[in-house]
Amino acid sequence: MTSLGLYCLLFSSCAGDLTASDVRSGLKKALSSTDEQIFLGDTVDNHYHPNVIMKRGEAYFEKEEYSEALVEYKHFLELHRNHVLAPYAAFRIGEIHVKMAKTIDRDPEPIQKAIAAFDQMRKEFPGSRYDAQAQQKLEECHDWLAQMHLFVGQFYYRRGSYLAAAHRFEQVLKTYPDKPVAADAMYFIAKSYHEMGADDWARDHLTVLAEKYPDSKFAGDGKQLLAKISPAQPNTLLAQQSESSSLSDAGPGLARNGQSSFLSQSPAGSPPSSTMGIFGIQPSLDSLGAAATHSLKSGFTACRLGAWC
Repeated sequence: MTSLGLYCLLFSSCAGDLTASDVRSGLKKALSSTDEQIFLGDTVDNHYHPNVIMKRGEAYFEKEEYSEALVEYKHFLELHRNHVLAPYAAFRIGEIHVKMAKTIDRDPEPIQKAIAAFDQMRKEFPGSRYDAQAQQKLEECHDWLAQMHLFVGQFYYRRGSYLAAAHRFEQVLKTYPDKPVAADAMYFIAKSYHEMGADDWARDHLTVLAEKYPDSKFAGDGKQLLAKISPAQPNTLLAQQSESSSLSDAGPGLARNGQSSFLSQSPAGSPPSSTMGIFGIQPSLDSLGAAATHSLKSGFTACRLGAWC
């Protein structure tokens, strides 16, 4: 429509129906929708006047030509930092970087630049009318980065790179502990540790998930995984308790303070038996390793006569 209107105006002017003044007036009217008349000519005002620079930046912004708009807003701040519209120009720079960001699976550099721009705007123009809007934009940018780190961590997890995934999830938990994605990161870092065989660390994170994020979408899955990797009672402890009870019934000299000894003195010249315990009690395979080692650490030696030597 604009090209057709310009053609009609020029054709009418050549035919003598309109004067030169009418052509200029019609040209300005045809371009007024986007204020493109500010691009015409090459005067000093077009390069240095604050209103012209601001209009040019706004025109580029409306047409989504963000790189050109960014140049104009930066130019405005370089020349007119004390102008009443300077906080607005600084805010627009942050907005442009947000607009230039794609999705969470793309380069996060625009969002990082947006965060820097909004922080600088709030620092240089404290208490401006755009301060609250800049704070809200900052929260949105940090949410975006948290989502990005979680996405990358899940990508590593699906590929079996559990250590790299754990590093990403840990970054979310350290940098954004109060963000909604922190609960998801807590669950996936526990799964990553479980896949690497570090069930102790996995249990710690799953316990925190259940206590701190009981209403998260992975709370139920976290409880199931915690029950799966948490044994009811270690077998070694059960074996120690069983042997302690049996040896305490055998004689008073074989137990002291609830601790039993699996050591016995063999006749001179004969090696100790590896299969039979004291008084012919068959020790379990688990207790032979754990409980016997515990007895070696104690300060007592069991005598064959049933008394402590």
